[in-house]
Amino acid sequence: MEKKSLYISLIVGIAFLMENLDSTAITTAIPKMANDFSVSSVTMSTGITAYVIMLAVFIPISGWVADRYGTRSVFSLAVTGFILASVACGFSGSLPVFVVSRILQGMAGAMMVPVGQLAVLTNTAKEDLVAATAYITWPGLVGPIAGPFLGGFFTSYLSWHWIFFINVPIGIITIIYALKFIPNSLQDTTKSKRKLDWIGFLLSGIGLMCLTIGLELLSQDNVDYTVSFTLIGISLLLIGLSVWHSFRTEYPIMDYNVLKIKTFRIPITSGTISKIVINTAPFIIPLLFQTVFGMSAFHSGLLFMASMIGNLMMKPATIWITKKYNFRQVLCFNGFLLALTTFLQVFFYPGLAMWIIAGILFFAGMVRSMQFSGLNTLAYADVPPDLMNNANTLYITLQQLSVALGVSFAALSLHFSAFYHQNGNNYQLNDFQMSFTIISLFCLLSLIGYLKLNKEDGWVVRVKNK
Repeated sequence: MEKKSLYISLIVGIAFLMENLDSTAITTAIPKMANDFSVSSVTMSTGITAYVIMLAVFIPISGWVADRYGTRSVFSLAVTGFILASVACGFSGSLPVFVVSRILQGMAGAMMVPVGQLAVLTNTAKEDLVAATAYITWPGLVGPIAGPFLGGFFTSYLSWHWIFFINVPIGIITIIYALKFIPNSLQDTTKSKRKLDWIGFLLSGIGLMCLTIGLELLSQDNVDYTVSFTLIGISLLLIGLSVWHSFRTEYPIMDYNVLKIKTFRIPITSGTISKIVINTAPFIIPLLFQTVFGMSAFHSGLLFMASMIGNLMMKPATIWITKKYNFRQVLCFNGFLLALTTFLQVFFYPGLAMWIIAGILFFAGMVRSMQFSGLNTLAYADVPPDLMNNANTLYITLQQLSVALGVSFAALSLHFSAFYHQNGNNYQLNDFQMSFTIISLFCLLSLIGYLKLNKEDGWVVRVKNK
């Protein structure tokens, strides 16, 4: 792997880790923040929702902004905006100020994540994509696990403000090295001058906003599902209209023609199923530990860290495995292991030895790491340079949605299980066991798409080892 590609991947990986830690660490600090702002914990969650909505709305426009102003400029300014918004969050003295700060932080994050990944993709040779992907995907797996733990640590031993202040030194280092190593050349002068597709932006932005809010409501207790499903229905209509519009304009905000490439389409379809399953874990497993095992938020996060260790330990092996075996073999076999490790969690109960639980979580973390890296590598294997920006925008948008879909799917399966067992909102062990079973069966659906891959698919990113 060339040094330039390595440095860019590491720079972007650090930025991704900062964003992932920030967006997940806040969850454990909500009770304390709510107390400081003199509001309820439920009301305090608007700070999280505001951030997620901004990501959903503004990620689709990131490709146009990068084409217009260059990847280095946009990425560096986005990190700067993220730092300033983080400082504003840390100094917030009331909920309204905090929500506005989170909105600004979400807008910056919506530029930082996809444009950072685009910088890696456009400066990395196809045969080095496996290694580059490994560096930029591990934060997406580590962040949701380490974030709540760090949030609990800061809140318990320092103050919740440090969840945001810690971004300052990390962000400054990222900016310094981004300006040094990331080139700012525009890929296409025609694209850099194209007008913004306002109709497509509004349709997709409002549609994704309604979908995010609808999914957020589904994950909560004692909610009117009519409102949730109405919002989801409206969102699907608007997103459908944005797709229809994209085929009737010269420069759409998101070009869906890239879905004609099989090695991109399958990570979008079957891969989203796998990522939904992956994103159920940070929600449902700590909840099991706290409600059934009686653990504190800090100790449940500490136990769940076994999964993060598995993620990190697996990273060196993902490169070798992807080079050694074709994507059909890797995604099918590992996709089955993902379903299996999810099902094994059915056997968790309070009296089970902690080392057994930690061992299963460790192995599950390894499996999730392998699947995540494999999908993210295959997705861009056969995408030509002129479609890379469009592919990246669409892929990152769905990857972000898979986080909300994962939480909502886990919550819905848990609500259904509690209803079936007549436990109401007082979740019991059998509710979690049924939920893990439902999630593992859902995971098997992803194999349908993976089996359609040929052994030659994605060959270009594996050729160096041959």
